[in-house]
Amino acid sequence: MSGNITFTIIKPDAVSKNYTEAIFEKIEKAGFEVLKRKDVCLTKELAENFYEIHKGQPFFAGLVEFMTSGPIVVAALKKGNAVEDFRATIGKTNPLEAAEGTIRKVYGEMVSRNAIHGSDSDENAQREIRFFFTPEEVEF
Repeated sequence: MSGNITFTIIKPDAVSKNYTEAIFEKIEKAGFEVLKRKDVCLTKELAENFYEIHKGQPFFAGLVEFMTSGPIVVAALKKGNAVEDFRATIGKTNPLEAAEGTIRKVYGEMVSRNAIHGSDSDENAQREIRFFFTPEEVEF
């Protein structure tokens, strides 16, 4: 993973608690440039399409319900080694296991409400960015 673009979602739990700006401050402090960001309210159909890879998993319905429960903020980010560095910045999926100072440790509650999503590969980062942004909005 050596690309310079990644994708994030500030999830409904963090948005509802007004953590969005503090999270973006941590992201920028970690050296990421925010290329494009926007507020989104996912419909059930959009959430199901975005999380299609997890369809059939026992947590799928709950994930879709949670991600449609309130506004989210999506963003395309730029930095060398973006995906790997961003995964380190946000911390492990379970906030209880995340390293001190990571976004999930600071703002997450539990695995299912961990404040933030980050792409897990260069390919998924590109797919996820294209899901929310046009090529004119974010160039690779």
